[in-house]
Amino acid sequence: MLLYYIRHGDPIYSPDSLTPLGEEQAESVARRLSRFGVDEIYSSPSNRAMRTADATCRLLGKEMHTLDFLNENDLKGLQIPLTEEKNAWVWSHPLYAPLLAEREVRELGDRWYEHPKLEPFHFEKTLPPVYQHLDAFLFSLGYEHDPDKGQYRVIREPQEKRIAIFAHECMGKIVMSRLLDIPFPYYAAHFEMHTSALTVIRLGDGHSPASKCPYIRAQVLTLSNDAHLYKDEISLIHRYAGIREEY
Repeated sequence: MLLYYIRHGDPIYSPDSLTPLGEEQAESVARRLSRFGVDEIYSSPSNRAMRTADATCRLLGKEMHTLDFLNENDLKGLQIPLTEEKNAWVWSHPLYAPLLAEREVRELGDRWYEHPKLEPFHFEKTLPPVYQHLDAFLFSLGYEHDPDKGQYRVIREPQEKRIAIFAHECMGKIVMSRLLDIPFPYYAAHFEMHTSALTVIRLGDGHSPASKCPYIRAQVLTLSNDAHLYKDEISLIHRYAGIREEY
């Protein structure tokens, strides 16, 4: 099975929508996904994610399914006050982002939130519900997560489906860290996800029957890939911590 994780197009956060550039990006990624087809399409219930997914749904004639747990609005527990009026995600906060990369945090592994400088924020309350919902979603697709093994047990003969998920950068960091069993700060501190960029994760090798290969790994085939934007000659602009960066 292939999982396509797509961040929404260039956003307007208030009101929740897409910029004209974001609409172009949505159409571009839809054309890319149409090349080999998608079997099922899921989206965060946010308007910017659904508008991005809608382009693919229209082009492929597919129904959109919303997954409430993908909503970025439920992740405010990962934010830290930056000023009296503004918060920042922990991985983009100028005081705490460098901490996520330090050895003291790395050595705590999955219990990274117990670091004395991070413990007051109770990050452990935000991530587990997302992990549980994501594991349940994958279970419904035939894969039972075993975090101790860092692998997935195939609970029924897998179907070679292509599943597209449209959501957010913050959620993408959580989803990817869980799928790959990489402690969250490792992933959050070092990997970005551009607007409309496509990350492809393979579950299983597509050849071995479940009876011979009961456990499989999640493997990244491409990460935050925006080749469709190059092809369509669309401006390559990335939003990060309030900065728009063209590259």
